[in-house]
Amino acid sequence: MSTNTIAINQRMSRFDDHAQVWLFGYGSLIYKADFPYLERRPARIRDWSRRFWQGSHDHRGTPDAPGRVVTLIPDPGAVCAGMAYLITPEVFDHLDHREKNGYLRHATTIEFSDGGSAEGLVYIAAGTNAAFLGPASEAEIASHIANAVGPSGLNRDYLTHLADALRALGEHDAHVFAIEERLREMDRGSRSARR
Repeated sequence: MSTNTIAINQRMSRFDDHAQVWLFGYGSLIYKADFPYLERRPARIRDWSRRFWQGSHDHRGTPDAPGRVVTLIPDPGAVCAGMAYLITPEVFDHLDHREKNGYLRHATTIEFSDGGSAEGLVYIAAGTNAAFLGPASEAEIASHIANAVGPSGLNRDYLTHLADALRALGEHDAHVFAIEERLREMDRGSRSARR
């Protein structure tokens, strides 16, 4: 499959007849809502884990040197915390473009932190997409992120903004926080080497 998934997502009609749809964000969508929304609520989805296994050729890296961003990996029993946005279907055009690098819309049950749930959608980049980088150690991922930059800025900023947003939600993600700590260790080592 091509890394560009806009056309595939535009053929999906699951929520086209809905006046409003809940969208679940688990990466940059937690802290960067550059689209109109009607409501925003902390939420979670079950049986998925957030992982820095997706390549970013268009935002936090380039086609020749992709960065690493998060996707969701099936993980029975896991809970992934994030942010839910109530949107209108007109927002799909913007989101399909923003998430075009391998992400596809999936229907999911979204559980709100303050109670209740709703059917909604989430963008997931499956392991079969052309931009998928796959698993690596947290140290390797941190090293990759430290050196990547793209049109949307430094890959490290994506990581630190995500970690800060999760902390603001009162959520702990061992994978994200371990990569953040490895990056800090690398930065401390670089400063010590320059002295």
